[in-house]
Amino acid sequence: MTAADTASTRLGRFRSALAESPPLLWSFAYFFCLLSGYYVLRPVREAMAASSDIEVVFPPALIAFFAERGVALGEFTLQFIFTAVFVIMLLLQPVYGWLVSRFPRRVFLPAIYVFFIATLLLFYAMFDSGVAGRGLAFILWITVFNLFAVAVFWSFMADIYSNAEARRYYGYIGAAGTMGAFLGPVLTRVLVERVGIANMMLVSAALLTVCVVCIARLRQYAVAREAERGLASGETPMGGQILAGLKLVAKEPLLRWLALLVVLGVGIGTLLYNEQNRIARTAFATAEERAAFFSTLDLAVNSLTLVVQLLVTRALMSRFGIAPALLIPGVAIILGFSILAASPLPMLVAVVQVFTRASEFSLAKPARETIYTRVGREWRYKAGAAIDTVIYRGADLTFVWLHKFLSAFGSSAVFGFGVLVAGMMTFSALQLLRQEKKLPGMRDAAPVAGAEPA
Repeated sequence: MTAADTASTRLGRFRSALAESPPLLWSFAYFFCLLSGYYVLRPVREAMAASSDIEVVFPPALIAFFAERGVALGEFTLQFIFTAVFVIMLLLQPVYGWLVSRFPRRVFLPAIYVFFIATLLLFYAMFDSGVAGRGLAFILWITVFNLFAVAVFWSFMADIYSNAEARRYYGYIGAAGTMGAFLGPVLTRVLVERVGIANMMLVSAALLTVCVVCIARLRQYAVAREAERGLASGETPMGGQILAGLKLVAKEPLLRWLALLVVLGVGIGTLLYNEQNRIARTAFATAEERAAFFSTLDLAVNSLTLVVQLLVTRALMSRFGIAPALLIPGVAIILGFSILAASPLPMLVAVVQVFTRASEFSLAKPARETIYTRVGREWRYKAGAAIDTVIYRGADLTFVWLHKFLSAFGSSAVFGFGVLVAGMMTFSALQLLRQEKKLPGMRDAAPVAGAEPA
């Protein structure tokens, strides 16, 4: 078969998927615009975090507070940011739990995105006027936005698609998001040095507005699936406790292993992220130069992710289930970190970063999200969100301080420790797969232990 025949076959499969599942097109548009909106802003966040000008990042009063106590805040930029993000996540978790418990899906889903759009307009004013400390405020905001906005997206998708459909279509949906993630850095690289950082906030706000439209159009498909399969309706408030998500994670073995897998994956990413920022801080003098560098890195990640999603993910998950998609990233990370431990060259760090993030987005993330199609709404919206927010950022906080300690012994020590973490990550994936097999199968008629039939 020629390359043209292969491409034609894949395009035919994609068209067939669109014909089989009408909500796919709106799901594509939703995830495309969501990740475009985020990736327009991600290089700005990285530029702020890697800034050598502490007054761009922190408010003068905060700098003075630490200076009076003999602490140079600029030496602990990432540690302070990650600590603050974790505290914010702890405070927001009960607010989110209250929102999804007390209001139906048609209210809380668009409300979350409208809130983010409104705050983007506020950041436009802050960056346009050059408010001191705008960097810290923006970094904290975009971290919260990324976790909550993406978490509720995948929870919503699990309302729409069955487990079998998820295995067939999540690779395509992920690819649509990757194409959006590809467009975002392109827009930033082309526009940021011409129109300035402030106007990128407006670009992102426009893309998130499209997401709200997609939510309105997709809701009907979620309602239809729930009625057809006799599932709990998302058109009524979920009820339950506002901290039920964290309690479910503590109680249920599957969720515990899922949470541990996320924690260790985050740890790998955090170790690489800190090394990457150290390189950028010394190599680039201005925020615009750093934003351009990070946008280039994002382009490389998203290009590889898209190739894997289009050529590998769907076939792998449809034929073999989620096991390979969960295990391959861990094995690849062990190999990459072993190379870096022996030779931690800056270019190699960038290359391993690209492969690590690409394997997470193209394989591990879709595989994990497929599990949520087989469990109840409280597991999806509350436990899933708790794992992707508080637990995720708790891992960030832990590993950013671990990196601070390990970096004193050199990059080889950082990456040597990373090999150990990657090994533990692979073991956690195996345990998660054991628990996943205990969930109801495709033809099970009743939920058990919080699960619902696919």
